[in-house]
Amino acid sequence: MGNLLTTILLPSPISLGLALWKMGNLFMKSNEPPPPPPPLVLVPPLFDFPPLAARTRMVVPAYDVLFAKLSLRCLFDDYFEPEKHFITRIMLKPLEDPHVDLVATFHASPNEKSGTDVEGNALFRWQRDLDDPHTFVDFLVSTSEPKCQLRSCAYYPRYRLGAFGVFPLLMQKRVNAEDYGVMGLRYGSENLSFGTSFMPFPVSGERPISGWIVARRGNLTAGMQYKPPLEQKQIVSDLMDMKNWSYAVGYGVGSTSPLCPSFNFALELARNSQLIASFYQHIVVQRRVNNPFESNQVVGITNYIDVGLELATRVDKVSLDERTNKSMFQLAASWQANKNFLIKGKLGAAKSSLSLAFKSWWKPSFTFSVTATNDHATKSTLFGFGLRIEDLRQPSYQRADPNYVMLTPSKEHLAEGVLRDLGKRPVFQSEVDSGNYDRLPRELKPIGKIF
Repeated sequence: MGNLLTTILLPSPISLGLALWKMGNLFMKSNEPPPPPPPLVLVPPLFDFPPLAARTRMVVPAYDVLFAKLSLRCLFDDYFEPEKHFITRIMLKPLEDPHVDLVATFHASPNEKSGTDVEGNALFRWQRDLDDPHTFVDFLVSTSEPKCQLRSCAYYPRYRLGAFGVFPLLMQKRVNAEDYGVMGLRYGSENLSFGTSFMPFPVSGERPISGWIVARRGNLTAGMQYKPPLEQKQIVSDLMDMKNWSYAVGYGVGSTSPLCPSFNFALELARNSQLIASFYQHIVVQRRVNNPFESNQVVGITNYIDVGLELATRVDKVSLDERTNKSMFQLAASWQANKNFLIKGKLGAAKSSLSLAFKSWWKPSFTFSVTATNDHATKSTLFGFGLRIEDLRQPSYQRADPNYVMLTPSKEHLAEGVLRDLGKRPVFQSEVDSGNYDRLPRELKPIGKIF
């Protein structure tokens, strides 16, 4: 009986040795230092994304927005302040109701008689869904014509149908039917858009009407637009006039997300008189940095580079005296080095401009820009200044906030392509490349797939 109790209560030498070996391994692992954090590449937000023009694209024909026209417009116009102008823009959104916002713009320019001319406008906007700008109502008050304007749009995703209207409420002199208002109907999906706009209050028998259709298959996009002059009276005869038609075809790859490179090229025959070739490319690059204000694991930062070209030449018969207006071109490029600095340059046939912008991501954020414009004819250089105060978009990262930190492969094999801490689990770069943007912040998602 004693031998039996000894056998039961006392462990064997083999089991005792195994237990001691396991305890030793656990002790050694507990004393080991934790593995170093993976290296990170910062992903700053774009200065203005999504652009303000994208919020009202549903009241504009899809033909005038696609073919990279919206991106080129932002590249050629934003932060290029007019000469001898100081432009101030204030964009505010109340915390109590994020569905409404106010955008006020003021232009100050010198005047020989009065000294300084100041013009401005204020736009009050209501938007039904914070993530869907297609249904909204806005009201504009301006010191120029029109003095007051009401604009509205409603889009129903279930039926893919939308309706919009633009109504000038206060104008000192109404000349055309457009001055009394414009209404429109549209169908929009991911691969097809068509619609029409018309003036519901004709003047002197004028019944202007316009329409468009745009389709996409793969990387190719094609469309045409019918837009007669405002004095249209005979619809049938104007339909046969080729000067009222425009045609475009484009090739594009990539999405409108700032994290994805994109490439777009388009050819357009406008009103059977002008051939326009345009090119736009968004480049996402990463450069190695040593930032003393960041942790040691931050080894790089993402930069955004945009390049755009537009060349227009006349294809109809023009006289020799009109040779100066026969062709037009403009080339622009921008480089956002980090979340605070942006540099842009534009070259044209008559003028060239260089713009520098600095943005502080406080709440509200402040952006100051200065533009130098050189006139090629007079060899003179004039300056323009701009100030933007914004509390409209979501706050962006401050010093490597995890919502804006990305791991991507590089020549140094920094990581395996992970977007860190966007949600409860990491999001891999492959998901972004495949079009899965659900876990990204609103400022890094594409503008929208609906035409």
